[in-house]
Amino acid sequence: MLPNTLKKTPLHAAHRACGSKMVDFGGWDMPVQYSGLVDEHQTVRRSVGLFDVSHMGEIEVRGPEALQLVEIVSTNAASKLKIGQAHYSGLLYEHGGFVDDILVHKVADDSFFLCVNASNQEKDFEHIRGYNKFDCDVELASDRYAQLAIQGPNARATLQKLTPVDLSAIRYYWFTDGVVCGTPARIAHTGYTGEDGFEIYVAPEEAERIWNEILEAGEEFGIKPCGLGARNTLRLEAKMALYGHEIHASINPFEADLGWIVKMEKADFVGKRALAGSMERGVTRKLIGFEMRGRGIGRDGYEVLLDGQPAGWVTSGSPSPTLGKNIGLCYLPVAESRPGRKIEVVIRSQPVEAETVDTPFYKRPK
Repeated sequence: MLPNTLKKTPLHAAHRACGSKMVDFGGWDMPVQYSGLVDEHQTVRRSVGLFDVSHMGEIEVRGPEALQLVEIVSTNAASKLKIGQAHYSGLLYEHGGFVDDILVHKVADDSFFLCVNASNQEKDFEHIRGYNKFDCDVELASDRYAQLAIQGPNARATLQKLTPVDLSAIRYYWFTDGVVCGTPARIAHTGYTGEDGFEIYVAPEEAERIWNEILEAGEEFGIKPCGLGARNTLRLEAKMALYGHEIHASINPFEADLGWIVKMEKADFVGKRALAGSMERGVTRKLIGFEMRGRGIGRDGYEVLLDGQPAGWVTSGSPSPTLGKNIGLCYLPVAESRPGRKIEVVIRSQPVEAETVDTPFYKRPK
């Protein structure tokens, strides 16, 4: 896609002014790095980094029967959410594969706020709307929000300077509506890095000012703007799934090691029948982590061999700045998806030794 046809976030000019390296990410012109991937990654692990994630989509479901619709289209139990609570969930096709992975926020008994992946937002909206036989409205509201992520051990100390909201009172995977930098904001104690932190939703016209004020507030902690490169290595170390890699239309949650977001006890939801059949038959493949033992990096799509025979594929792979190793995730036959299994990853037509390991690769200190 040509640069002038790419979508731009409200912070596009700020990224360009910072000299960030920009890439086409799902049709969006997005910063992949500023000071460098490793530097940004380590800044988030050790202190605090700031991400522009305004390309993500927002869908609002409102009305007397909003809960019924959210329950039908998503795998997790939205009925158990309290007002101000969020959870990770999945949108599935009838055959059990992923439409997308999403965050569901309960704003009120009759109002839910969904954060969805950037490249899937129109598809997700049409998918949800297609099941709307209830007394509620579904709105693709992405144009009304910019989203910033403040992540790392010093994220709270940084953001607290800019809001009267007591951030220590917001539990993990809870949120509140308040004020940041003098403007209304939804403040969510969520993130995609494996670190503590917050994601804030603000009006697009306020985004650049707030971005700059966050960077100023975090100066004492060495805050740095961070791009999609570090976001990817951080989420990989924490084994957080990425749509189009670990999950897609041909993968179901049990295969992706995401059975915990599926509540089969619910009365019904899209894909439930197919998942019940999958449980009865048993899955044949499973997502597992690996570390390279030979020289090379197991990149997305590389073939994986077991005892010299094709057996699976790499979904994500990268050097790990935290561990100093080359790591990755791959699908293998379920009987072989156990830690300690010797495998080979085909890199430039050559099998290279690797070994399956426990995940996540990294857990933040308590």
